[in-house]
Amino acid sequence: MNIIEGKLGLSGDERVAIISARFNHLITDRLVEGAKDCFLRHGGRDELLDLVLVPGAYEIPFALQRVLSQGEYDGVCCLGAIIRGSTPHFDYVSAESTKGIANVTLKYDAPVTFGVLTTDSIEQAIERAGTKAGNKGFEAMAGLIELLNLYRKLGV
Repeated sequence: MNIIEGKLGLSGDERVAIISARFNHLITDRLVEGAKDCFLRHGGRDELLDLVLVPGAYEIPFALQRVLSQGEYDGVCCLGAIIRGSTPHFDYVSAESTKGIANVTLKYDAPVTFGVLTTDSIEQAIERAGTKAGNKGFEAMAGLIELLNLYRKLGV
């Protein structure tokens, strides 16, 4: 059986965008740092990495659509932090952000990863932004690097 899978390594000429929500910047700034660290550690070049900032996670799909429609990037890593509060706002924002990112990704058939945290508390978000649970921004970028490699192998 032949196994086709992506490897965790860049050729060095991939142009990548990170789209990050500014809301909950205490968390999202750490996610961006993790994603950038992963990109550089695995062969990416700083001048080929762009950061697109949007107000909140709800706006990520709109920016993603613009970025992908321009065709300038090989892949996009989406980052954000949605933290549950005492109203249903969390449910609406997390659902629409998730659906929007998925729909745009399918429309453009492009490597995109989902690094949007949906947590019940600020403590859980902090844990996922670089403490106990690792850095989910780093992990989202690692997934993107594997996808970029796999797309190359599949001739996409």
